Amino acid sequence: MTKSRMGVTITVNIHEAKSQLSRLLDRVAAGEEIVIAKAGQPVARLIAIKPVRRQRTPGTYKGRVALSGAFDRPLPDALLERFEKRLK
Repeated sequence: MTKSRMGVTITVNIHEAKSQLSRLLDRVAAGEEIVIAKAGQPVARLIAIKPVRRQRTPGTYKGRVALSGAFDRPLPDALLERFEKRLK
């Protein structure tokens, strides 16, 4: 085993990778890096994918969304009654 920038790196052969994929994925999720080798030669590296979170830009929808002037007016009594009956 060797150290990597993510933690521990282990090398497995293709047969082991195929038969133990679920276990190897658990180890990758825990921070390990797996190198898959064919005939002792590294072929691929299995690493965890960090979700990409896009930076939020305030004001993106400015001018695209409009609220009615009645948006925050009280509901009509008849409609309010129907909502209250369903909640009970």
